[in-house]
Amino acid sequence: MSALMEIWHTIHGLVSAADYYTLGAAILIIVISGFLMEGLRSLVPVTLVALLAFALVKFVLAMTVGNQPNVDILATTDWQAFTEMKALLLLAYALIFGVPIAAVNLIRSVVR
Repeated sequence: MSALMEIWHTIHGLVSAADYYTLGAAILIIVISGFLMEGLRSLVPVTLVALLAFALVKFVLAMTVGNQPNVDILATTDWQAFTEMKALLLLAYALIFGVPIAAVNLIRSVVR
C-alpha cells in the first residue's frame, strides 16, 4: 500500500508543480494520442511516443517561453536530467499519460 501512495504522491507532485503551458501541452498530446490510437493493444507504444513528444515540446517551451539563449547547454542539461531520472518518476509520467490516453480512446470508441 505504501508503494501505491508513493506513486500517487509523485504523480500529484508532478501535476501540481507544472505550469499552464506544460499542462496544456500534456493535455493536447494526450487527446491527440487517444484519437490516433487504433485500439488498446497499442497503448504502450502510443504512450512512449506521447512521452517523447512531450519531452520535445517541453524542450521547445524552455527555448521559447523560458528564454534560454543557449540551445547546447539546455540540451546537455536536459539529457543529464533524463539519464539521472528515477524509475518512480518515469512510472509516474507513464501513468499520467497512459491512463488518460486509454480513457480518450475508450470514449472515442464508444461514441463511434
